[in-house]
Amino acid sequence: MAARRALHFVFKVGDRARTARFYRELLGMSVLRHEEFEEGCKATCNGPYDGKWSKTMVGYGPEDNHFVAELTYNYGIGEYRLGNDFLGITLVSSQAVTNAKKMGWPLKEVTSGVFETEAPGGYKFYLEDKEQVKQDPVLKVTLGVSNLQKSVNYWSGLLGMEVYEKDEEKQRALLGYADNQCKLELKAVGGAVDHGTAFGRIAFSCAKEELPNIEALMKKENQKILTPLVSLDTPGKATVQVIILADPDGHEICFVGDEAFRELSKVDPNGDKLLDDAMAADNSDKWFADHKRKKVSA
Repeated sequence: MAARRALHFVFKVGDRARTARFYRELLGMSVLRHEEFEEGCKATCNGPYDGKWSKTMVGYGPEDNHFVAELTYNYGIGEYRLGNDFLGITLVSSQAVTNAKKMGWPLKEVTSGVFETEAPGGYKFYLEDKEQVKQDPVLKVTLGVSNLQKSVNYWSGLLGMEVYEKDEEKQRALLGYADNQCKLELKAVGGAVDHGTAFGRIAFSCAKEELPNIEALMKKENQKILTPLVSLDTPGKATVQVIILADPDGHEICFVGDEAFRELSKVDPNGDKLLDDAMAADNSDKWFADHKRKKVSA
């Protein structure tokens, strides 16, 4: 289990330009790589859509040792409905707080020195107003659950995460694979978990030979497997093996073979240009405006 790594959280974005501005100019993240695809992903990385889409990885450093965001953009879809499944990402960066104030981006101080803000699409981020740490500033991803103990049993008992904290009174638990990695916080939402259409996915890596074992364990325990072990191709880059699971509340979980993923996820120095060129070439907003139509809401 020690070799497992928290990799990224997948967001569906409807406005690529505003989203890029939020991550680059407000959070101060870098574009690590950008990839365009002509048809939907075999593991539904872009959601249940078959058309053209793009993937942009953004973060504070290389994916080898940073938890990053995967921004998936489906051409022609302008917005997604949020549920109560994704409750936020917490990171340390006084610079991000300063940037938000300079940009006039809405900020709300929720506790002393911690500010809540929203990425385009309504995704919540919590910014700790402290100097950005040298290691990964992304501290935790918070997901909503309907039954805290049941979820802890799944993530700890079946997926091997260590329980760092558990607070019965506040109905929250903090789990992770290593002290120096982004943690997973589970919070009870007081009812059923609604994934909306914006539902995301959290990804982890493990040794390639562990993937069949994870699949076998989930089958043995009668747990949901959304996508059985499959190979995914990225044009001009490494092919990776993945399995997609769902926890008791339907949160999507991706496990990917670590060796090939490290090859796939190398920082592309042309990432910024590829994203900017793709946005410049995307005339979908103009097309819909010219035809007096709105982009589809998923």
